[in-house]
Amino acid sequence: MALKPQPGIMDVSPYVGGKSKVEGVDRICRLASNENPLGASDAAKEAYQSIADDLHRYPDGGSYLLRSGIADAENLDADRIVCGAGSDELLGLLIQSYVGIGDEVVYNEHGFLMYPIGTKIAGGVPVKSAEKDLRIDIDAMLAAVTEKTRIVFLANPNNPTGSYVTEHELRRLRSELRGDILLVIDAAYCEYVDNADYISGASLVEENDNVVMTRTFSKIHGLAALRIGWAYCSTEVADVLNRVRGPFNVSLAAQAAGVAAIQDKAHIERSKELNSRLLNWFRQQVAELKLTTHDSVGNFVLVNFGGAERAASALEFLKNKGVLVRGMAAYGLAEHIRVSIGTEEEMRVVIDSLTAFTNE
Repeated sequence: MALKPQPGIMDVSPYVGGKSKVEGVDRICRLASNENPLGASDAAKEAYQSIADDLHRYPDGGSYLLRSGIADAENLDADRIVCGAGSDELLGLLIQSYVGIGDEVVYNEHGFLMYPIGTKIAGGVPVKSAEKDLRIDIDAMLAAVTEKTRIVFLANPNNPTGSYVTEHELRRLRSELRGDILLVIDAAYCEYVDNADYISGASLVEENDNVVMTRTFSKIHGLAALRIGWAYCSTEVADVLNRVRGPFNVSLAAQAAGVAAIQDKAHIERSKELNSRLLNWFRQQVAELKLTTHDSVGNFVLVNFGGAERAASALEFLKNKGVLVRGMAAYGLAEHIRVSIGTEEEMRVVIDSLTAFTNE
């Protein structure tokens, strides 16, 4: 008899990350993965290098110093924090822990692809809720809930649209969900948001036993290579996650760099200032090319080319210029491309390349 994987696994289309190189092109602008163009802070780099003599040692399995550093920086309870190899791992562990074969997981129409992928791996059924004008529609999300729903995923801010759900909307969603449904707020880009009506979700975690907020060090902290994420949740959910995660799932180097990174407020502020300034400048320049962009509170922006074929042509044109951005067909947004905000030099290269494309 032939080997047979568990139900759902062969239905998965593997996640494909942003490209990082082009054959025959030396100068590359990597703007496909929403990375911090400033990189990691000097403090994080020094902390990373400081553990060179301890590479033969296992890391702290409970990530105590990292959890304590996060708790101090964010004014949270360290006992409610669980660290992982990127927030991807924690999202997958939550599905593994609370979703069985035939159970349903609700997520927004243009949400992170790992939500349906993780659900299928667990044998569950991903249920997509419609968005309205590239914004999460709370009514549609609630309407998608059935007796089989076990988790509702909500990315806030949302990638790739750049839109966000207000505190009022988020609280309404939580209040109208059943108590046996886990609400997971994926706040990977929350550090970029200063809007008064936005919350990361931490307060909802402290008010409810069935809310989880996930965060990452891959974006504003510039530590994508180290794969560090964390979840803030009830002590009951934390207990579950600590039972299913690997015993040494966060490396010693990652823990050391993470502690230094989250304490470096100056680097965080520099990253926010650069992103805000260049995002606004980029959108203005794109508008002069008669292309449409969408409001974004993240470190990326969607550019609408008015049709799937033209977006695909732009993607290929930019690639040949060494500008690597992200096509959005997999997210149901084939007429768009997503551009991460890079350095000022990189953004000028993008505008020059887009200008050349529109003038063809």
